[in-house]
Amino acid sequence: MTSSRPYLIRALYQWIVDNGVTPYILVDALIEGIDVPAQYIQDNKIVLNIAPMAVHGLTLGDEVITFNARFGGKSTDIFVPTEAVLAIYARENGQGMMFSEEPQGPEPPDKGKGPSDGHDSPAKPTLRVVK
Repeated sequence: MTSSRPYLIRALYQWIVDNGVTPYILVDALIEGIDVPAQYIQDNKIVLNIAPMAVHGLTLGDEVITFNARFGGKSTDIFVPTEAVLAIYARENGQGMMFSEEPQGPEPPDKGKGPSDGHDSPAKPTLRVVK
């Protein structure tokens, strides 16, 4: 399946804006392809204000987030791969969501699922009445 992260980012962004608070994203600055002002990176992370009044041309895409914002009075194009977003939250109250690392590629088969009947599918669960 595709990553749920971009869908959750868009939904939480809309929820935060609809509630009249300021959406911030916490970004892992070590992810390849990121383009943010290096002087604002602290502890390999950067916090970006993505409120409608703070940015121009915001695109919350499936693969990347792009926009233009002013840093130190200078207009700057920002490019953040969606996988680099560690959290989206409201500045005023901290409500939002942190993201964990998503698995890359197919999941490994589960070990120790129980006895196998020689087929590829796992054993069907059974119910029993306990009195």
